[in-house]
Amino acid sequence: MQSDRPNYDLLVIGGGINGVGIAADAAGRGLSTLLCEMNDLGSATSSSSSKLIHGGLRYLEYGEFRLVREALAEREVLLHIAPHITRPLRFRLPHRPYLRPAWLIRLGLFLYDRLAARDTLQPFKSINFGKDSPLKADITHGFEYSDGWVDDARLVVLNAMAARDKGATILTHTRCISAQRQASNWQVSLLDKHSGATREVSAYALVNASGPWVSSLFPEVIHSQAPKQIRMVKGSHIVVPRLYNSPEAYILQNSDRRIVFVIPYEKRFSLIGTTDVEYHGEPNAVKISPEERDYLISVTNQHFRHQLKPSDIVMDYAGIRPLLDDQSDNAQAVTRDYSFEIDAPENHPPLISVFGGKITTYRKLAQAVVDTLTPFFPDIGPRWTANTPLPGGDFETATQLLHTLKTRYPWLPLNVALRYVQSYGTLCHVFLKDAHNLNALGTHFGYGLYSAEVDYLIDQEWAFSLEDILWRRSKLGLHLSTEQQTEVEQYLETHPTLTEKMG
Repeated sequence: MQSDRPNYDLLVIGGGINGVGIAADAAGRGLSTLLCEMNDLGSATSSSSSKLIHGGLRYLEYGEFRLVREALAEREVLLHIAPHITRPLRFRLPHRPYLRPAWLIRLGLFLYDRLAARDTLQPFKSINFGKDSPLKADITHGFEYSDGWVDDARLVVLNAMAARDKGATILTHTRCISAQRQASNWQVSLLDKHSGATREVSAYALVNASGPWVSSLFPEVIHSQAPKQIRMVKGSHIVVPRLYNSPEAYILQNSDRRIVFVIPYEKRFSLIGTTDVEYHGEPNAVKISPEERDYLISVTNQHFRHQLKPSDIVMDYAGIRPLLDDQSDNAQAVTRDYSFEIDAPENHPPLISVFGGKITTYRKLAQAVVDTLTPFFPDIGPRWTANTPLPGGDFETATQLLHTLKTRYPWLPLNVALRYVQSYGTLCHVFLKDAHNLNALGTHFGYGLYSAEVDYLIDQEWAFSLEDILWRRSKLGLHLSTEQQTEVEQYLETHPTLTEKMG
């Protein structure tokens, strides 16, 4: 066991979007911060979303006006501070009169447009579907409105990078195995899952942002009773060959009052989801069920001319939404709002536990958590995250940045340059700056993935495994053949940085 006992103002348990958001906010306000994550960053809920930044149109039916208003406002913030990994997205909502009357949808969309200011997004409108529509011939009328798309896993990584840039320490593959409250601080034991080494650290404040594990962490690690319980709701998605060529997404109503999104994905595919199913198992073991696959295919086939079969599914994924248990009768009605509990006995170090939430409102949640710590840290700095670009987001427009790349690196293929813009923004200069031709980028594994990019992901973005690189830092797993993926894996097996980290 290591003998050094470094001290931190704040220790955050959990490297999902809420945890990294809190770490970044706190570090930027001057708190010495440590974050530990037992697996890869964003490896659970935060990389298994529908990839949307949205207010949640359907939440209006449940009276969640405050949540929708805040989420709509945050949608605009994220489009500004993360222009490389977000983009506006128009949604088409086919009208099915037997499900919801047109006047009710118009009212909902009217409120949706006006609950928060829109700087960049267009208002809703009624539309007619013509003969060229991908929808079935009997669907002739609908509505179109604005929301946004986000690369969810990269949003997590960029927030972790922002935290690191502000001085935070980010430890991945590091499990918190014990946290004990002492008179003046928290004594925490951390286990490095690769080396097996344990280290002891101390921090004044502790934040439990462990997502699906937030309640179970209490008896297992903190050795106390959880103040609240979460309700685990499984959301599953399928990816199929692209159903239509236009850039809009579709939001499909169903008779069970659930909705299904069909979203253009990675140029050649459509992403279809999600489901809302109660889940009672181990969060790490979650996977889509045959019934969920059939459900998503059925709802899609009720609307689109092109009929899907199970064999069309290219990939699928499932994630757990750790929602605050509000005693709702059904899974889709459970609130997506967040809550956090502060436990701070007089003259003892505080514990904050985060329950629920959605990816769109992570920044507001993080800001609120750090605001709550203000009485414990009188010299804490001001709020800063609303107007500061995330790493790589310091450019005016994607078109302008693409032009810069093509001017500075004229040998770079257009499709590769465009992917760099949409994944890394200005961060791509880190691995491009010394290159004068394609050969300088090293081994080409396929689909524009070169070893220079892989090296960057390992050295700067905490990537360890093939899954980290091909499915979370990128979605290149959809495009590379089995042989190409094996070549990447072999490259990782002999990578000196990984060999050193693995001990």
